[in-house]
Amino acid sequence: MVRHLISAEHLAQIIDDRTLRLVDCRWYLADPDEGAAAYRRGHIPGAVHASLDHHLSGTTGPGRHPLPSPDEFAETMASLGISPESTVVVYDDRGGAVASRLWWMLTAQGHTSVAVLDGGIQAWTTQDRPLTTDVPTPERSVYDMEPWTGIVTLEEVAAREPGTTLIDAREPERYRGDIEPIDPKAGHIPGAVSLPVAANLDENGFFRPSNDLASCFSAIGVAGGARVIAHCGSGVTACHSILAAEVAGLGRPDLYVGSWSEWSGTDQPVATGEAP
Repeated sequence: MVRHLISAEHLAQIIDDRTLRLVDCRWYLADPDEGAAAYRRGHIPGAVHASLDHHLSGTTGPGRHPLPSPDEFAETMASLGISPESTVVVYDDRGGAVASRLWWMLTAQGHTSVAVLDGGIQAWTTQDRPLTTDVPTPERSVYDMEPWTGIVTLEEVAAREPGTTLIDAREPERYRGDIEPIDPKAGHIPGAVSLPVAANLDENGFFRPSNDLASCFSAIGVAGGARVIAHCGSGVTACHSILAAEVAGLGRPDLYVGSWSEWSGTDQPVATGEAP
């Protein structure tokens, strides 16, 4: 069983396991189709590609990347050959910023053996391990899904109780409102604290040790047992914050799926600058 994070060394040891399902989740905001193109140019042997737009998002719902319905997600997992018995390893080339979305979706469904490749595809290639252009044809599986849990709505975020920590995983300049490349307004949800995805990673793109992550969360007021809600631009990189919190041993924050892409399109208040 793998859980949360897996090293390239460990992946190499289990790469021939018949229960293993590898999923390449590369995706880029500036060019959403480039992730699939990068996969075709070379991927870890045995990996299939899952598009954030087409496989890991629904067609209706709050925000830019709403969750698919449980039935839609079940069909995606079936088409990728993933069943409840599968050992799933997901990766990207951004330190898990996109792959953690699939990690979150599966763990939210109770899947226990699923991990993000720590260091991404770079950790694999820097060890001179091979890539391939061969595209596997998975055998269809069956995966029955339950309603999503661990998510909150815009209304619940707006009415959150005092003492709740609302984490904003976007880049600091977007949090401050210096820039806003895609959403209707610049700034952040009043009261949200900035903890960008980059803070979860070391200089080489690997997750920081659990005690370091715990210190980062403690510095913004997160402690074990307190309620935490994570959000970002569209409910994707916030999953990286949730993964980091679990690695740190702090429990599992809730996910505001609509995130800033939903909030900024309403008449809800907006804050700018460094302060929450």
